Amino acid sequence: MYRKECVAMLLAGGQGSRLSGLTSRMAKPAVPFGAKYRIIDFTLSNCYNSGIDTVGVLTQYRPLELNSHLGAGGAWNMDCRFGGLHVLGPYMKEDGGEWYSGTADAIYQNIDFLERYNPRFVLVLSGDHIYKMNYSLMVDYHKAVQAAVTIGVVEVPWAETGRFGIITTQQNGRIVGFVEKPDQPANNQASMGIYLFDCQTLLTYLKRDIQSVQSSHDFGRDVIPAMLADKISLYAYPFRGYWRDVGTINSYWQASMDLLNGDTGLNLYDPSWPVYSADGTGPPHYIGSNGEVDGSLLGEGCQVYGKVENCVLSANVFIGEGTIVRNSVLLPNARVEEGAVVERAIIGHASVVKVGSLRGNDDEVALVADNVVFQS
Repeated sequence: MYRKECVAMLLAGGQGSRLSGLTSRMAKPAVPFGAKYRIIDFTLSNCYNSGIDTVGVLTQYRPLELNSHLGAGGAWNMDCRFGGLHVLGPYMKEDGGEWYSGTADAIYQNIDFLERYNPRFVLVLSGDHIYKMNYSLMVDYHKAVQAAVTIGVVEVPWAETGRFGIITTQQNGRIVGFVEKPDQPANNQASMGIYLFDCQTLLTYLKRDIQSVQSSHDFGRDVIPAMLADKISLYAYPFRGYWRDVGTINSYWQASMDLLNGDTGLNLYDPSWPVYSADGTGPPHYIGSNGEVDGSLLGEGCQVYGKVENCVLSANVFIGEGTIVRNSVLLPNARVEEGAVVERAIIGHASVVKVGSLRGNDDEVALVADNVVFQS
C-alpha cells in the first residue's frame, strides 16, 4: 500500500471549561469564530493548504455539533479515497474501552489508524488555536536538522507563560528543557501544541508511556520530558506569524477583534492561504435604512437596523432599531433588541439582550452564555 509521508492527528476532544458559556453544547473546536467559521476550520485549512490530505480528528466531549460540521471532510477537500478526514472517538475494544485520559493516550488509542497509513512523520495538532501556518515548512526544517521530534514554538507575553509549556533551547535550536505551565518560567518561548514526530519514535514512546501507572499520558507532562531525559534529538521550530490560543473568554474576544485589525497578520482575504469551512447556507445579510455598520464582519442572514461598530456578527444575528453594539462578538442567532446597548461583550448562541445595557471593561469581557435572555 502507498505510504503517506505525513499524517496529521488533530486533538479536538477538549471540553473548553475556560470558555464556559460557549461550550455547554459543543466541543471548543466547534465554537463559531470570525462570522462564518468554526475554530477548527483554521487548523484544517492549514492542513489542506500545506498539502496534508490525511487527518485524524480525535473527538470526545459533546461531539455531535463538531461531527456534523466535519462531515466527510469535503469542505477541506479531504473526502479522497486513500487518506482524507477521519473522525476518531473512543471506542470499545476486546479488553474494554475508556475515555481518552490525555493527549498522548488519545494518539495511543488510535495506533491502528497510524499503522494503516504507515507514515514517515506524524503531525500532532490542536483544534482550538487561531493561526495560519504552512506545516510543510516545518517538515522541511525537521528533515534538515535531522530531528526525531520538532515542536512549534512562539513567543507569548510574559503574563501568559503560565498557560503554556515553556521551552529552553541551545543556539542551534535543539531543545534542552521543557516545563509544562511553570510558575516561574525561564523564558517566554511557548510550545504551540504542534508536535512533529518521526512515526517510529512516536510509537515507541507511546507504548512505553501507556505502561506507566504514574503517567498522566500527556505529551507536555510525560512524553516530551521522557524524550528529553533519553537525549533524543528534539528541536524547536520558531513561528513568527499570528497565533493565538483561544482557550479563555478574553483571548477568544481578542482574537475576534484581531480580525478587524489589518496589522495583526490574521488576514481572511488572502487568496494564497484561504480558510475553508462547511458553514454558509443562509440568506444574504441585510442593513436597514436606519442601520449603520462600521468596521465589522457580518455573517450570512444578519439583519441590522441599529448601529454596529467594530464587531463580529455570526450568521442570522438580529440587531434591532435604536441599538448600539460596539467592540463585541455575537454568535449565531443572537438578538439585540430595540434600544439596548452592548459594548465589549460576547453574546452566545441564540441568546437575547433586551432593553438595557451590557458592558465589559478592560479587564473582563462581558459574557452572555448560549440560550440566555439578558436584561439589565
